[in-house]
Amino acid sequence: TQTAAPEKATAKPHVVMIVGINGVGKTTTIGKLAAKSSDEGKKVLIAAADTFRAAAIEQLVIWAEKAGADIVRHRDNADPAAVAYDGVEAAVARGKDIVFVDTAGRLHTKISLMEELKKIRRALSKKIPDAPHEVLLVLDATTGQNALSQVRLFNNAIGVTGIALTKLDGTAKGGIVVSICSTFDIPLKYIGVGEQLEDLHDFDPALFADALF
Repeated sequence: TQTAAPEKATAKPHVVMIVGINGVGKTTTIGKLAAKSSDEGKKVLIAAADTFRAAAIEQLVIWAEKAGADIVRHRDNADPAAVAYDGVEAAVARGKDIVFVDTAGRLHTKISLMEELKKIRRALSKKIPDAPHEVLLVLDATTGQNALSQVRLFNNAIGVTGIALTKLDGTAKGGIVVSICSTFDIPLKYIGVGEQLEDLHDFDPALFADALF
């Protein structure tokens, strides 16, 4: 029958929620992921749901331009869950393939960060029932053991499906990678080795082990 055609037009975008505390390189990582996806021929949208940091939003606007991605943003201090919802709604309407949702790493309100992230998660699933399809936790390799407690915290609250490890350039030791992979059953998906767009790599365990030992 011909009823299947409209269904195809509203094919779901893949929704990736990006979480992590401030200062780990979350915004930069989103910019790089957006660029990577664009290079692969995907239509990308970024939802700027870290509404508490005007600087983060400005940075994302620049990254979005570089990556050729659309961006959905609200005024400063808007409800992050509303921005996330609108982002996914816009992505569906515009036929986007992938949505990256930036989130706060620290809140200035009485709501705890984890409650805020749960709320964003719920907002995404209201629009697309199985969204977010991925929850990517960004960690700073230089924080060592502290990174492990961050994985635990975020994973317990919202369920982390993958990890991006930044600042692995220079002196940062890769031991933390081994610790994370052996402690948690969460795949390490990306490693960031610099500030440039092309400095985010898919994690390759064999290559990494060679570099480490």
